[in-house]
Amino acid sequence: MTQTDTRLYEARELLRKYYGYPDFRPGQIDIVESVLAGRDTVGIMPTGGGKSICYQIPALLFEGISIVISPLISLMKDQVDALSNVGIPATYINSSLTADEVYQRMRQAENGEFRLIYVSPERLEAGAFMAFINRLRPRMVAIDEAHCLSSWGHDFRPSYRAISPLLQQLDERPVIAALTATATPEVRKDIVELLHLHQPNVFVTGFDRENLSFSVVTGIDKRDYVLTYLERRPNEAGIIYASTRKEVDSLYEFLEKKRVPVSRYHAGLSDEQRSRNQDQFLYDETRIMVATNAFGMGIDKSNIRFVIHYNLPKNLESYYQEAGRAGRDGDPADCVLLFQPRDVQVQKFLIEQTDTAPDRRSLDYQKLQAMVDYCHTTHCLRGHILTYFGDEHPPHQCDNCSNCNGDFDKQDVTVAAQQIFSCVLRMRERFGVKLVAGVLRGSRDKRIQELNLDTLSTYGLMKGKSEKEVVGYIQTLIADGYLKLSDGQFPVVQLQSTAVPVLKGQASVVVRVPKRVKAAVQHDNGLFEVLRALRRDLSKRDGVPPYVIFSDSTLREMAAACPTDKSSMLAIRGVGEMKLNRYGAEFLAACRQFRAEGVAD
Repeated sequence: MTQTDTRLYEARELLRKYYGYPDFRPGQIDIVESVLAGRDTVGIMPTGGGKSICYQIPALLFEGISIVISPLISLMKDQVDALSNVGIPATYINSSLTADEVYQRMRQAENGEFRLIYVSPERLEAGAFMAFINRLRPRMVAIDEAHCLSSWGHDFRPSYRAISPLLQQLDERPVIAALTATATPEVRKDIVELLHLHQPNVFVTGFDRENLSFSVVTGIDKRDYVLTYLERRPNEAGIIYASTRKEVDSLYEFLEKKRVPVSRYHAGLSDEQRSRNQDQFLYDETRIMVATNAFGMGIDKSNIRFVIHYNLPKNLESYYQEAGRAGRDGDPADCVLLFQPRDVQVQKFLIEQTDTAPDRRSLDYQKLQAMVDYCHTTHCLRGHILTYFGDEHPPHQCDNCSNCNGDFDKQDVTVAAQQIFSCVLRMRERFGVKLVAGVLRGSRDKRIQELNLDTLSTYGLMKGKSEKEVVGYIQTLIADGYLKLSDGQFPVVQLQSTAVPVLKGQASVVVRVPKRVKAAVQHDNGLFEVLRALRRDLSKRDGVPPYVIFSDSTLREMAAACPTDKSSMLAIRGVGEMKLNRYGAEFLAACRQFRAEGVAD
């Protein structure tokens, strides 16, 4: 057995012991092997793909200590709580601690009492703290949420740019592992260059989350939709994202009046309120969290069964990261986006209010348009997302999104498309969507008359159709690649090369029009609810969130197998030796009692 084989065997044994999994996922094993071989490594894995294991297992195998650079206090605490719960010595050092607590943890670290220390990038900017890191001589530095390095990314943090020069000051260069979930090709390139990685291995394990079902819902009363959705899922945990504090407060108050167990989270609340509300959600005291995008990064709650976006997110990176907080346990989960055209104007307003350079603002508009295209495409939603992130093999049909699973009629819109293309051409590709629609509808708008656009041959070609209908046609043609919008706050409609054969009568345009959206079928399991109640009691006893004890997927497998001895309990995914020793007796007793009562019945 080679040294590499020995290391990988030891890694798998640790995975079974501490995490309860028989083997690594395909993407994980490549990253773990690379890091253990001492190679700088970039890992791009979907949210819920198990990124933390990719640096935690090597940290246990390396001699000495490893440093994890993490962007949020909640993320650090969550990771350290989970590690401590299975007996792995870890800690964090951040602004939530007093000076005495920081000193105590630094001294413990120098005495070799920890295997991992989580720190914020801002902490590294203190010269004294860097001297402390240098004394520790870390074998590995893991950079979580590494997309924060790149100005192309959606969560750019300038403090992340200080990581590389500070690491270069260390007397002994550690192995660098940079991991993230949402990175376009441009962001990946930035990560490698800005960290000055040495001939790194870059692993893109795919962005697909097959257990997530994606839906875009339009033309509905959002409040009614949300209330009906929640009533159909009375025992499931979920997050509802809204774009502004005002929207969060309004929806929270509405749901609270309807007696929905709900919390809220946004930057306008006090630190104490946010912390209390977050804990209520994590500990299953409330099952619904209404929040702005300030909530979520570092929230490792594995039993979130749905994420609803009440408003349009600013870009696909944000959307996929936020939606990806559903179904981290691998069980089926829903990702629903409620779309109204006015949401686009809200996001444009937010872009204009941001103090950023012109080139960054232009990029933000491009990203917003890609998000709008997602809402209007008639093709596979999953394929649209994966194409955006550079996946080489996006599906044409995933059979797990509203566009693939919905009930559709095919509609030939070639004539309408030709009319629109011809109008855009005659307007010299100089005007926006609404003005194009106005000309086509024969509008008597003052600006159309001032610009003599009412003299065009395409004026009034779609007379009798509503503005909503014509704008909808244009947006669909943009999303499907026949038209495009220029950058900026006031984008103009332009033709793509694919429109030319349609104009010449050499190609047709067929779109799919949804008739209805199928409701998800819900299943219940009596033992599953018993085990969930037990988990809730144990979480209160031990002061840890329920999902730290066992994930929903582990409980579902446990409920299906109903183990009655330690051997069969260890066969359940997510039940390792450490968890068995700590919680096995209680869960085995519950399973035995359930089985005995079933026999008695």
